[in-house]
Amino acid sequence: MMDGVIGRISSLVTEVIFETNRLDIIVREKEAAAERRMMQRRRRRFWIHPINELRMTRGVQSTLYLELRCNPQKFFSYVRMRMEHFDYLVGKIEDVIQRQDTRMRLAITPAERLMVTLRFLATGESLTSLHFQFRLGISTIGGIVKDTCRAIWDTLQPEYIPQPTMEIWMRSSEQFERMCNFPNCVGAVDGKHIRIAKPAGTGSEYYNYKKYFSIVLMAIADANCRFLAVDIGAYGRSNDSQVFKNSPMGRCLYGDTYNFPPARPLPGTSEPALPYVCVGDEAFQLSPHLLKPYSSRELHRTKRVFNYRLTRARRVVECSFGILTAKWRVLLTAIKLDTKTVDDVVKACVVLHNFVISKEPVTLDDEQLETSLWDYRSASVRSTGSVTRMREQFAEYFLSPVGRIPWQDIIV
Repeated sequence: MMDGVIGRISSLVTEVIFETNRLDIIVREKEAAAERRMMQRRRRRFWIHPINELRMTRGVQSTLYLELRCNPQKFFSYVRMRMEHFDYLVGKIEDVIQRQDTRMRLAITPAERLMVTLRFLATGESLTSLHFQFRLGISTIGGIVKDTCRAIWDTLQPEYIPQPTMEIWMRSSEQFERMCNFPNCVGAVDGKHIRIAKPAGTGSEYYNYKKYFSIVLMAIADANCRFLAVDIGAYGRSNDSQVFKNSPMGRCLYGDTYNFPPARPLPGTSEPALPYVCVGDEAFQLSPHLLKPYSSRELHRTKRVFNYRLTRARRVVECSFGILTAKWRVLLTAIKLDTKTVDDVVKACVVLHNFVISKEPVTLDDEQLETSLWDYRSASVRSTGSVTRMREQFAEYFLSPVGRIPWQDIIV
């Protein structure tokens, strides 16, 4: 009987060993097959694809680019800037984006790198689409866009979006007083959601109340629709007030460390001395250096006039965003790049916006600055008595003989 049990156990052990060896062989075969597939995937079929080999004779840079330079209007339509400004920009960044020629192939020129990048920013076309136009590899175009956007920001930012100084704020205040009839105003603040493809592993961090994934572009603009300060890259789920408070410019503004000029009486008056302010919508918190409109409830004439005058000044930042997205249409698409590269793309668009406007100023007529008084929602943040009193002093000034404008009574 014992011999039968021992034989049965021996048989079971043999079966287990056999099954274990069989499974081990299967696993090794699968690993080997996966490694073979990986090797096949890594092995390039072409060193340079035959389509891309014709870049020097049939690509955009060797055919269309030369034709565009003979037609300045079409050149402007293609890259969203004039030919002389394109050449100037190439000269500014060529030392940063220039690559070295080798014995195997010639490097892509700075002009072609900039052309690819500007076409991407101007249209929002996919990298695959640009690949067929310029006859460059898709990964090559991705690298070009990333490197060139960074070079544009690093080169132009110190000149076209410098750290605001008292002189810059004073100049901006003069523009607001002359163009928007709002004294002691140095800028208009607002935020814009930039649509992106959902980043992997981020959950709902970038999912905003408009039901798409985005990052936030927060900006302060002057009366000429130029950006004075920007903050880029906040999660789309955050509201404008939260983003602004947590941004460096918001901390400077609320902390009174932004080099604002000292308080002064409004034009035509001798007292009181009122601080220089930015203007924003109801999403922001009222502070000594930030004014927002009155709530839409119980609006009497003084409040209605103040809301009109403030909104007339605030709309310049919305016009700035409108001009920005109309010229650089990549901001109207869901940008399918990693978040760091998206930040670089938005930075490049913002600084190019200022660069182009400085070369080709825009003018806004009164109709573009008019706005409705009825689309405000209830204020979400309570304000201190002293700040509320400051807003009332601005409102009273706008109804005084020295502060009123002739058409405000007709509008309200």
